[in-house]
Amino acid sequence: MTTPALLPLSGRRIPTLTPGVSSFPHHRATLRLSEKFILLLILSAFITLCFGAFFFLPDSSKHKRFDLGLEDVLIPHIEPGKEGKHNAGQIIIHGQGGHDEHRHKEEEESLRDKIRADHERALQEAKEKLRKSKDELKAEIQTEKTKVAEDLKKKDGPKPLPPVPMPKLVGVNDGDPGDPDTKEKRDKIREMMKHAWDSYRQYGWGHNELKPLAKKGHSTNIFGNSQMGATIVDALDTLYIMGLHDEFKDGQEWIEQNLDFSVNAEVSVFEVNIRFIGGLLAAYYLSGQEVFKVKAVQLAEKLLPAFNTPTGIPWAMVNLKSGVGRNWGWASAGSSILAEFGTLHMEFVHLTYLSGNPAYYEKVRHIRKLLAKMDRPNGLYPNYLNPRTGRWGQHHTSVGGLGDSFYEYLLKAWLMSDKTDTEARKTYDDAIEAIERHLIRKSNGGLTFIGEWKNGHLERKMGHLTCFAGGMFALGADGSPDDKAGHYLQLGAEIAHTCHESYDRTVLKLGPEAFKFDSGLEAVAVRQNEKYYILRPEVIETYWYMWRFTHDPKYRQWGWEATQAIDKYCRVSGGFSGVKDVYSSNPTYDDVQQSFFLAETLKYLYLLFSGDDLLPLENWVFNTEAHPLPVLHMANITLPGSQNQGLGKREGRRLLITELGILGCGTATDSSTEDEEEGTETLQTH
Repeated sequence: MTTPALLPLSGRRIPTLTPGVSSFPHHRATLRLSEKFILLLILSAFITLCFGAFFFLPDSSKHKRFDLGLEDVLIPHIEPGKEGKHNAGQIIIHGQGGHDEHRHKEEEESLRDKIRADHERALQEAKEKLRKSKDELKAEIQTEKTKVAEDLKKKDGPKPLPPVPMPKLVGVNDGDPGDPDTKEKRDKIREMMKHAWDSYRQYGWGHNELKPLAKKGHSTNIFGNSQMGATIVDALDTLYIMGLHDEFKDGQEWIEQNLDFSVNAEVSVFEVNIRFIGGLLAAYYLSGQEVFKVKAVQLAEKLLPAFNTPTGIPWAMVNLKSGVGRNWGWASAGSSILAEFGTLHMEFVHLTYLSGNPAYYEKVRHIRKLLAKMDRPNGLYPNYLNPRTGRWGQHHTSVGGLGDSFYEYLLKAWLMSDKTDTEARKTYDDAIEAIERHLIRKSNGGLTFIGEWKNGHLERKMGHLTCFAGGMFALGADGSPDDKAGHYLQLGAEIAHTCHESYDRTVLKLGPEAFKFDSGLEAVAVRQNEKYYILRPEVIETYWYMWRFTHDPKYRQWGWEATQAIDKYCRVSGGFSGVKDVYSSNPTYDDVQQSFFLAETLKYLYLLFSGDDLLPLENWVFNTEAHPLPVLHMANITLPGSQNQGLGKREGRRLLITELGILGCGTATDSSTEDEEEGTETLQTH
């Protein structure tokens, strides 16, 4: 059909109108040439459009789909360039040659093999997970959560610890005794310390301890399988107060460059706390070097997963890398040990103080609250507590091994709080009253001893570890209820005398590991496996406390006897070693220089022959590894359980502890009836 309007005017043919003939032309069966041309032009444009659209549509052959039985997988392909190299972004269209088809099959097989391998690995990991216990899985989940939180923190870089005021520090050096004879003895003890340190520096540097006869490093399972330099950390404060500053600097440099806690090592929570955290905190307070504070907090963070138990009572062991915890297999059906989970309070309070993180204080506060709710047979604390059930294990009570430092830390928590933590003091007093009633006896020869309570029966045996109690009784005499200060000071003196007898009745004048009071034998070891001396400090510790409170010269005399015996029978060319039989004139060495020999034994001896102005007890409290921590002399701060002077519990709970750097330390709410009765879990101001 024609469209006259589309034609140029010259191309139109206007018919001549003839009278009597219709003015409209008849219909034609054919098209004019110009009309054909226009139609062809339109048809060509339509064909071009169709072919263009076809070439620009996605080609389904660019991806090949195949089924592996698990899911459809899309395989992108890369076409080789002219030189046989793959150029990114170029696509192979399959089916264009045998070579491409062959290479495509190889790619498919390669991908199939990779997927099969990944699948097998996933199945193996799932099987390993299923073999693990529920507690292990929970610990791993908690550890992963902690890692995610740590990674988020690391994005912004490590955040410095908040500045906090340094507690009042008094008597961190000097302590000149004045008397030349006493000073000469003190210098001898200092020389012994230098011999022990130099030997370790030469033969065991970086190892946890030293084998002085073999002249090589040594470690035990309490430190795992890693070289964490336990002797270095444990000895730092002793070096500092003795004025061995070059040696102290060597230790500090090693810690700065080598002390790493991101190791796959299973360690004792208790031992790492008292030796490492206690040692690092003491070194920080004495020297003011920030590195010690930072390292202490870093290590403490690694111990927190140990508290991930149903009751909050920590595991005895924890892996520093994975956070998985467990208990000793021999400890009463997997129980935690009283002296271990009960010996955290001092260090953890200072960690909260220095870091501003309330978690440390909350952990130890929870332990105290849990124990306060439990029944105690005859008022005594058994040595074992199951962290899963919250029930006591065997009814075995001891003021020596397994129980000792729990009682010590009740008293010292009160002292460290500037005597405001009256809850701790009352718990201590109640425990000591039960111990006196059931465990303390006099032998036929008039020696006062502390036995062990086992299933309703008193075993008349006392361990070397128990000898610390003489010093504890003297330290806690001031503040005793019912005006019993004189009684407990006398009790401390009697224990000191008994422990001295255990030394004096041996050939070497060194005390055995344990001694009995029956069958006519008193303060003497009976079994061969109780006759050894491993450089322990507890007897000398009691001598020092008794000297500080009485200034009776016999305590210095007894201390000097022990010093001479150690130097004569335990000293070897490569350091100091324990002996296997204190009743033999030719003892065999155990070939171990314990880290606590430098941390405790030599420190207490040095203090015994120093003036009282060196680390005065009004300002310092020693942890159970003899690491001095300052009393928190802050008049406007009290610990929970202490006397509240002015604020109600609800108001005090909300307060910011500016000097401690703690905000929102507790989680109690105003609607918590239980917390209203038991007291807030936060540190609060008056």
